[in-house]
Amino acid sequence: MLDELQEHMTEDDVPIEQEPMASDAAEEISSEPSDAAHTSAEELKSRDYGISDHEEPDGLIGKPASAAADVLFPDPFEQSEEHPSETAAEDAETAGIPVTDALEPEGMPSSDGAAALAEKKNIAGIVMMILIFLAVVGFSVFCIIWDIRKGSPSNGYVAGDVVSVNIGQQRKPVSKESMVDESGRYTVAGIAEAVMPSIVEIYTYQKGELIGTGSGILLSEDGYLVTNAHVVANGDSYNVTLHDDRKFDGTLMGHDSKTDIAVMKIEASGLQPAVLGDSDEVQLGEEVCALGNPARLSGSISSGIVSGLNRQIQAQSNTYEMECIQTDAAISSGNSGGALVNRYGQVIGITSSKYTSNFMMGVSYEGLGFAITINAALPIIKELIEQGYVSGRVRIGIQFYEAAVAAETEGVTVPEEFGGKGILVVGVDEDSDLAKTTFKPYDWILEMNGKSVSDYESVLEAIKGCGAGDSIHAHCATVDSEGRVTYYEIDFTLLEDTSGEY
Repeated sequence: MLDELQEHMTEDDVPIEQEPMASDAAEEISSEPSDAAHTSAEELKSRDYGISDHEEPDGLIGKPASAAADVLFPDPFEQSEEHPSETAAEDAETAGIPVTDALEPEGMPSSDGAAALAEKKNIAGIVMMILIFLAVVGFSVFCIIWDIRKGSPSNGYVAGDVVSVNIGQQRKPVSKESMVDESGRYTVAGIAEAVMPSIVEIYTYQKGELIGTGSGILLSEDGYLVTNAHVVANGDSYNVTLHDDRKFDGTLMGHDSKTDIAVMKIEASGLQPAVLGDSDEVQLGEEVCALGNPARLSGSISSGIVSGLNRQIQAQSNTYEMECIQTDAAISSGNSGGALVNRYGQVIGITSSKYTSNFMMGVSYEGLGFAITINAALPIIKELIEQGYVSGRVRIGIQFYEAAVAAETEGVTVPEEFGGKGILVVGVDEDSDLAKTTFKPYDWILEMNGKSVSDYESVLEAIKGCGAGDSIHAHCATVDSEGRVTYYEIDFTLLEDTSGEY
């Protein structure tokens, strides 16, 4: 048959020698058993496929053996490319091949088996999709729980991570511009640098126990300093700490309770004294700073303005008034004895919480403080340095109670005829001129120089303007055990006070 095919081939046909033809494939099939069909080539030829001995199936001439095998033994599960909707059985029937032989050779699945296999594949696919879905859901839940336990990541970090951060610092540029402004005045930082070395901290002790603290201002290189009298009151020893933390024992040179000014001395040299200004040049609204050691916080500074000028304030419960500067710069306990300075670094006042507390009489006002003007304080300072006391201070030399306190403390009955006036004298000093008169302890003084007296302020008011050696006329009374009152008049001489207490 091959010889006949070669006779009919034209020059354009592909030579048979280039690739085995379908007949050769058939011979190869007859020589080697097929695993898929388990049948020989002779058995296949004996079957009726509608092909004569001398004819090759249409489309096989010039085709390779693999193509011929595909036509002779089509895949029962492969659909036609031209008719994808038709089954393999329909293709076999069209080719004239029995359906049973084409689709159900020995070892091949039947149509029912193919459907079952397809259904199993579908079920397996569904199960696989369910497993993938459950895996995704499970992983998502795991991530959420991990995030909740460990914290939400921020820039790649979560809670518990050890993070190393390099933070650099830089020193301020050295410039005098940060110390002074364009007008040549100090800034607040400039004032702190220029004046703080002249501010000291004072500790007051009594029998070895600390009873008070305050501030002070260095006045000289050899250790004189000024502070408030109430800072050193009732003390028997003192310790002074400088800005550089050096400590010295302090000696009280003198104090004046009326003005609340005291002077101390430490044995040191080469100190930086403060520059004193002129408080008469201070202007309302001028910027100022208060330097001191409030609440034992050493080296503190606060800023504010001059809120008022020429304030006449009493340092204690007396009628003696001192000229003060009012400011809103913070002045509290511990600031007492510190400096109020202007923007040129000059001390224009000595701060005193005593003046502030007495003025407010127990009522708290924010932003209200007072400083004794340096011009009013200088004469007091000079006298305390030179002689240890202030000239012109006088005293009577007595200890007394006002009427209301006497009734409560001494248990005495105050005669109604006194009309609420009078002081009960409970002690007379040995050097007092009263000791030379008929006056005796527990007598009453009702008037001095024609003015009624009933408390400390009224006594000071009665002798105001008098000096040491001046005579005072007093109207007195004695009350016996039965409540009978005997009135009498005396004259006595005032004494010079060098104690600083009057």
